[in-house]
Amino acid sequence: MTDDYKQCLWKPSRKRIQNSLLYQFMVQISEQHKRLFHDYTQLHRWSIKHSDQFWQQLWQFCNVIGNQGENIVYCPTHSPIPNKDQRWFPDATLNFAENLLAYSTKLSQQDAIVFYNEHSFKDTDKQHAQQRLSWQQLHQQVAIVAQYLQQQGVQKGDVVAAYMPNIPQTVIAMLATTSLGAVWTSTSPDFGTESVVERFSQTRPKVIFTTDGYIYNNKTITSLTTLAEALSSLPSVKKLIVYPYINQNPIDKLLLQSPSLPSHITVSTWQEMEDVIHYPDLAFTPTPFDHPLYILYSSGTTGKPKCIIHSVGGTLLNHLKEHQLHCNIKPSDPIFYFTTCGWMMWNWLVSGLASGATLVLYDGSPLSPDPYQLWKMADKENLRLFGTSAKYLETIEKMQVTPKNNVTLSQLAVICSTGSVLAPEQFDYVYKHIKQDIQLSSIAGGTDICGCFAIGNPIGAVWRGECQVKALAMDVNVFNQAGEAILDTCGELVCCNSFPNQPIAFSQDPKGEKYFHAYWNTYPNTWHHGDYVSVSHHGGLTFYGRSDSILNPGGIRIGTAEIYRQVNPFHEVVDSVVVGQQYQNDVRIVLFVQLQPDVTLDNILINRINTQLRNQCSPHHVPAKILQVSAIPRTKSGKIAEKAVRDAIHQRNVVNTSAIANPESLEQYKNRSDLA
Repeated sequence: MTDDYKQCLWKPSRKRIQNSLLYQFMVQISEQHKRLFHDYTQLHRWSIKHSDQFWQQLWQFCNVIGNQGENIVYCPTHSPIPNKDQRWFPDATLNFAENLLAYSTKLSQQDAIVFYNEHSFKDTDKQHAQQRLSWQQLHQQVAIVAQYLQQQGVQKGDVVAAYMPNIPQTVIAMLATTSLGAVWTSTSPDFGTESVVERFSQTRPKVIFTTDGYIYNNKTITSLTTLAEALSSLPSVKKLIVYPYINQNPIDKLLLQSPSLPSHITVSTWQEMEDVIHYPDLAFTPTPFDHPLYILYSSGTTGKPKCIIHSVGGTLLNHLKEHQLHCNIKPSDPIFYFTTCGWMMWNWLVSGLASGATLVLYDGSPLSPDPYQLWKMADKENLRLFGTSAKYLETIEKMQVTPKNNVTLSQLAVICSTGSVLAPEQFDYVYKHIKQDIQLSSIAGGTDICGCFAIGNPIGAVWRGECQVKALAMDVNVFNQAGEAILDTCGELVCCNSFPNQPIAFSQDPKGEKYFHAYWNTYPNTWHHGDYVSVSHHGGLTFYGRSDSILNPGGIRIGTAEIYRQVNPFHEVVDSVVVGQQYQNDVRIVLFVQLQPDVTLDNILINRINTQLRNQCSPHHVPAKILQVSAIPRTKSGKIAEKAVRDAIHQRNVVNTSAIANPESLEQYKNRSDLA
């Protein structure tokens, strides 16, 4: 591995450093603990060694609303895995929504949420094409929805779900839910019926918020019928609340098109909800620090998606750390991240309210109708932070989009990229064609922690191809197979200490076995994240992809089992294997199918498979290539040998072929011209 491509692309000015919240935090720590920190590395070391003091100090620095309690940490006596079992702020009480709405009085007339969709960039009178909500209006809307949920019997600990696009009403519904101490879970409306059932059947929501559809790539797509079909398999749901986003028709007319809607579910529109609630007060239910807040979903690699439960206090405190210290987000700063409600970056973005930021939301394609539209929006709204994916930056580079020639972006200070590895060439593109004086933060973490292990540093340099730093109070290392920390060599990303935003548990995992095997079973007392990474001598991290078999096209995490569940039921299909192929600085999905002896793969069958995956899962699940083979490699225990296939198509040596029952089958996966 060579570091020849690495070079320093940006350094902050002295003025910028001294104006940063991270610098102010360092000064505060120095004064209170009689220590002098010369740089980020020294602060990071202190935050690891004295993590209890760090998190306590952060609570105070960020003005968290709540009772901190007397104890900072507690670990059960004789715990075999102290880093897993340690509890943070065991005596504390707080409310998530109260902290996110803390600026409702101070910034009452300023924008809390600004919303755009594809129609916002056209001369159109389309409903909901653009919305602005002040902090006062946001507070009022949350109060209305919270009181209505109470009338529907929603209590502390109940689950409320959303099948919604990224619109203001989704944020309002989440804040109303969490104000009651209830638990929020969401997914994107492009998920098909089975994908919705696989997720919500495990989390058992009492109420579901939805819209009648969403907007993407200049198309208006209805989604209510899909959800109605899923509801027949979700007996926990008692109430459906519909926001008419794309259609002017009365909602009962829409529901007539969905005869599968179970009779025990009552339906209300957003307007009906507003009509029955007048001048409500907004009360906040106090919860313990480790009370459930969010349920996020894994990709479903080995079966149904894992339902990862995140805590109120851990999520809030970690997001405050990442936003204020690592991204320098301050009150009234407009911030944007291109995301759906099925990705953890939505949860990350909305926490910006706790720092007093203005959320800029967007629903639709980032490139339709105009590849410059998001940058025009960034310029108009004076964004301070612009969040996107590596794939988006690669795409607009290939389209020869040059934002710096069309907009000024005078207020833009940070560009974040995540979802997949940001190639060195995209670093060059950002600094050459978007903005030269910018903190480009390639960030990495995941749904597992609803946060980041690798993140930005507003007082440090940006190196080409690297994530800037290890996150504060995270003892991040790279291990070899022997569990030894290594430098400038690829290995496994691990975290060697406890941190507040570890998951509470998984749903449907009463003994904690799935949770243990997911992260704690590889190295003793150490979180194993499953990314293939190296750390440079100056502390930057370079990611080379996942170390397991997850598919990740365009940064969208997809489990292979989700593909198999749709493809294998086809009567023409005997067996199948799906892998990700590295292709043009991204990953594309390649599906191999073994068919019945008298069947040949043709365009008709390919289209049927693609349609099934698109309708039942999402458009992201559709393979880039579907190819016919005569046999699928399997291990002697009967498992599909996905890694062996992936190595074969990349012309890599397939190790341990003795574990494969039919190793001769691998030959047909090698040197394929149709994968060049």
